Amino acid sequence: MKYRIEKDSIGEIKVDNQKYWGAQTQRSLENFIIGNETMPIILIHAIASIKIAAAKTNLLLKKIEEQKAKAIINAGNIVLSNKLNDQFPLKIWQTGSGTQTNMNVNEVIAHIANKSSKQAVVHPNDHVNMSQSSNDVFPSAIHIAMCQSLTNNLLPSLIELIIAFKKMEKRFANIIKIGRTHLQDATPILLSQEISAWRSSLENCQLQILNTINSLYELPLGGTAVGTGLNAPKNFDKLVIQYLAQMYKLPFRTMSNKFDGLAFKERVSSVHAQLKILSTSLYKIANDIRFLGSGPRAGIGELILPANEPGSSIMPGKVNPTQSEAMMMVCAQVLGNDMTISFAASQGNYELNTFMPVIAYDALWSIKLLTDAMQSFNLKCVSGIQVNKNKIESNLKNSLMLVTALTPKIGYSKAAEIAKYAYKNNLTLKQAALTLKYINETDFDKLVDAKKMV
Repeated sequence: MKYRIEKDSIGEIKVDNQKYWGAQTQRSLENFIIGNETMPIILIHAIASIKIAAAKTNLLLKKIEEQKAKAIINAGNIVLSNKLNDQFPLKIWQTGSGTQTNMNVNEVIAHIANKSSKQAVVHPNDHVNMSQSSNDVFPSAIHIAMCQSLTNNLLPSLIELIIAFKKMEKRFANIIKIGRTHLQDATPILLSQEISAWRSSLENCQLQILNTINSLYELPLGGTAVGTGLNAPKNFDKLVIQYLAQMYKLPFRTMSNKFDGLAFKERVSSVHAQLKILSTSLYKIANDIRFLGSGPRAGIGELILPANEPGSSIMPGKVNPTQSEAMMMVCAQVLGNDMTISFAASQGNYELNTFMPVIAYDALWSIKLLTDAMQSFNLKCVSGIQVNKNKIESNLKNSLMLVTALTPKIGYSKAAEIAKYAYKNNLTLKQAALTLKYINETDFDKLVDAKKMV
């Protein structure tokens, strides 16, 4: 393997001649051989976008020569093309500011720029990182990557799932079933009403995500090292963010207090908290569906779930609620990620949070997991759910809680006695009521009508 010698403030180091990165990236590779988790490429692209926007702004403000700015912009666009994703190998388990990843991008962009011009005119710190610091670039990149992922991926998947449940409501509009509370029989409910709760919960989650994502549009770019903006020219912050807003077609704006943007991560924590809440709703929905589809003969069996694959290596013909299980595991992971992000947001002292790489990784991981899980759950489960009308009618007919309709006529105590008597003697409610002579047959038939109870 052929090497070249790269230099930084510490000294010289060997770098594989086939690699585009420089000394600081190489040192990080050698110093942090921890785990397998590397920086998400969407975050790398967000940093590269910042470099492009910064070069345009520095050129506009006459801080950099046109040749160098154009070389940086061109190199940044090459990074965004996904052709060089293998040039960003750093682990998330590195410096808590993400400095080494910022430098990884700076070094790769500088290498591309210099390769195209055939001379070392672009410096990773002096030019690619001009008017910036890792301390304002990395948190801004987190916001950009999250906004992009939420807007383009998670929210569309969530909306599609909501639409799928709306279609289910229409398909199962007139089916009356027994309701259940505390895992026990309750009064009747329309299947569409039960589904409407799932749909409404997701709609509320959608609304809350949209409300909180607004805070992520604020970027602390221009704050540089500690929030004061040292080495960033006047109006750099506003102009660089205008370029980013144009690039992403998202309403990014300058953060009013950049000290907050560097030191605190409450905006990310707040948005991820909504992902946690979405996970709790998705978990319950997936769990409800798998229980309602349990059986097919010895369980509730009211829903018929799509048979996507064999469910057992030993029991022929067994089919399991695998999409529900996958969704529930994803939700469990997101809840764990939220705990990590919440704790990480409290870390770092004074002017800088120093747990940013793990915050970025877990937040983007949660978005990716939920996006994929909702798409899979919708396509492979929800859209193909059918009903077992015979089982629904049987469960409804056999439920003792229909006796609730008698309470206004005969009172709670007598109605309870009918239910207990029917259960003890294996009778229908009607048989028990007539045996106890608490109501006549005509009145019973008139009152105990499931259609009137929903």
